[in-house]
Amino acid sequence: MDTHTGTIPTIDLEPAARRIAALLDGIDEQRLTGPTPCPDYTVRELLAHVVGLGKAFRDAARKKFGPTTDTPPADAPPVLPDDWRETLPQLLDELVAAWRAPEARQGMTRAGGVDLPAEVAVVVALDELVIHGWDLARATGQEYEPDEASLRVSLALLTPDDDAPRPTDAFGPPVPVPADASLLDQTVAMSGRRPDWRPGA
Repeated sequence: MDTHTGTIPTIDLEPAARRIAALLDGIDEQRLTGPTPCPDYTVRELLAHVVGLGKAFRDAARKKFGPTTDTPPADAPPVLPDDWRETLPQLLDELVAAWRAPEARQGMTRAGGVDLPAEVAVVVALDELVIHGWDLARATGQEYEPDEASLRVSLALLTPDDDAPRPTDAFGPPVPVPADASLLDQTVAMSGRRPDWRPGA
């Protein structure tokens, strides 16, 4: 895949979205205050961030611009709604469906206050699901096995090239991994996370 020349394969958000939804039953109330691989977020705040990005990228697909698409994530601390166990799976379903509409990937759109081509926005949305799914799984002691296609799209987005340097404001420095590291570990490391991260480690 080449996200920089506009050669974007058909991308389906459903596998990554379903993997996040499958983690929710394994997150009990005691874990909500625990740390995550995102140093600024507890589990509760990371879940709230996933809710926010789900709304933003759903509305970006629909070209429905407003507070959900125009507000940068860092403008306010994320607040997790009380009914997140019911509403987050529904929101993930809406996100998947929105990007399956043929017109969703046409023209320009907006997310996080940034205007970008819609065909790139769907790649960014997938990467958010893949990486934050790993964050949630690792923070709550659950297994996480994303599908290979999603991982390859995410890794391609995160890997810099001469035409599109890696956005340092969105990701930390890449973490070195062995040459034979798994595709998941390569992707996580390229996002600036330690693949061996554990709570309290």
